[in-house]
Amino acid sequence: MMGTCQMNRQGVWLLCLLLLYGSINKSTALSPDGEALLSFRSAVVSSDGILLQWRPEDSDPCKWKGVTCDPASKNVIYLSLSYHKLSGSISPDLGKLEHLRILSLHDNNFYGAIPSELGNCTELQGIFLQGNYLSGLIPSELGNLSNLRNLDISGNSLSGLIPPSIGKLNKLVTFNVSANFLVGAIPSDGVLSNFPESSFAGNKGLCGKQINAACNGGPSTNSQSPASGQNLGVKKNSGRLLISASATVGALLLVALMCFWGCFLYKKFGKNDTKGFAININGGASVVMFHGDLPYSSKDIIRKLETLNEEHIIGCGGFGTVYRLAMDDGNVFALKKIVKINEGFDRFFERELEILGSIKHRHLVNLRGYCNSPTAKLLIYDFLPGGSLDEALHERSEQLDWETRCNIIVGAAKGLAYLHHDCSPRIIHRDIKSSNILLDGNLEARVSDFGLAKLLEDEESHITTIVAGTFGYLAPEYMHSGRATEKSDVYSFGVLVLEVLSGKRPTDATLIEKGLNIVGWLNFLLTENRQREIVDPQCEGVQMESLDALLGIAIHCVSSGPEDRPTMHRVLQLLESEVMTPCPSDLYDSNSD
Repeated sequence: MMGTCQMNRQGVWLLCLLLLYGSINKSTALSPDGEALLSFRSAVVSSDGILLQWRPEDSDPCKWKGVTCDPASKNVIYLSLSYHKLSGSISPDLGKLEHLRILSLHDNNFYGAIPSELGNCTELQGIFLQGNYLSGLIPSELGNLSNLRNLDISGNSLSGLIPPSIGKLNKLVTFNVSANFLVGAIPSDGVLSNFPESSFAGNKGLCGKQINAACNGGPSTNSQSPASGQNLGVKKNSGRLLISASATVGALLLVALMCFWGCFLYKKFGKNDTKGFAININGGASVVMFHGDLPYSSKDIIRKLETLNEEHIIGCGGFGTVYRLAMDDGNVFALKKIVKINEGFDRFFERELEILGSIKHRHLVNLRGYCNSPTAKLLIYDFLPGGSLDEALHERSEQLDWETRCNIIVGAAKGLAYLHHDCSPRIIHRDIKSSNILLDGNLEARVSDFGLAKLLEDEESHITTIVAGTFGYLAPEYMHSGRATEKSDVYSFGVLVLEVLSGKRPTDATLIEKGLNIVGWLNFLLTENRQREIVDPQCEGVQMESLDALLGIAIHCVSSGPEDRPTMHRVLQLLESEVMTPCPSDLYDSNSD
């Protein structure tokens, strides 16, 4: 009898302990919102460390940095993690935060798609995803967010149509999709008709009354279902955003972002039978020569200009068509015909060109003079037989070896450092890219088109001018605000270094397919300590010490925060001390091991 009572007492104690353990375990289990945020964290591949303080053992995420909860319910209502160098995809599990009101992830390095599951967060009032590398379509499910007041997804690489469902968000106060690759008609029904042109700037494929661009019978989002409209948008955008796997088509698509289709098609696919004059001076022309750089009379130059036609086209840039101008004595020059001129700025144009013509440096393309006529603005530069770095890297069969690539990087750095620190006035380039690095007969680099972005910018919309043809090189803050600084040039230079090292364009097709650009690819490789894999496998004579030094410099240049980037003077110092000095005997030979 005593034994039975003792056993019963032990059973009661055991049951009590189990109940107590279950109660404790239940109280310390992370809330569903916390689990959703941990899923978000697991999709982030790199950051400045802010997410390391998110502890799974907490009962709720309310004390986590960047997270704000409702005091009573402990539900997450704000997720604010802007400017924290977050890289990776945005987890669809954020759609489980049913009471989320503000999602602020702007100015990071997120890539991939905007999760359609965000449409489940019906209490959302603000979505701020600008200044990332997000791609794909704008989810039509965002139209479910009837409480949404602010939507900013500018400065990404989103494609396709603007979903008609967005126009039904009647509480929307601010809306910005600028600086993407959107196409088609802007929905005219609903709230989107209330937003200014700046909300849509920098999307060359868009049309509609909001931007004063007729659609010319093109696809209308109002006449299609969201699904069919989105699919059509993807097909149309493939010629504007995605680079074809074919090298030839890839070159065509990239240049299409920078210049007129007709000019490029002519150059790429050959001459036709039309040989009409391309430049019509129409009388009243004047030629200005800087410092005796053009030893010809104005009459001789104008006579030559009037003979130029399509056969003389050698390239197209973001500012106009480039012709080969051969004089009778055999000297050859490059003539850039400016295609965009703001009315009433002739005096400003001439004053600025006088300044640009006075800037001389071994690693800058020399502006010799210009022709000013009622119908054309023609800039006369030195002709460089090596063509552009873009052509040398991506369009020619012969490969650049390691030493040549390093010399090109250093030459470009010298030119840009001179513009930033040594010339007067100092110049922010604003459009550093491989097509603006020209090569002479010895493959020495010279920076071209400096000063033109400022000279020809659109006074009403910086973004429209900036984004055209240069996506992939732009610093996040530059894409978002349109305000250029020396540090935005440094970012573009860092992208240029990665392009030279890898042999891939910043928006290469193989990267876009993975939701990346070249900076996102580098960040991914860094997380796995595989950064050396970025080097072009076709490049001969790679020197490992120089490669590591170049990667270190590029990593600092493409830091998401401008304050974390070095100056070009510092970049040049590092290049000369750490890249160009290693002993030639250290050259890497894959067959020597």
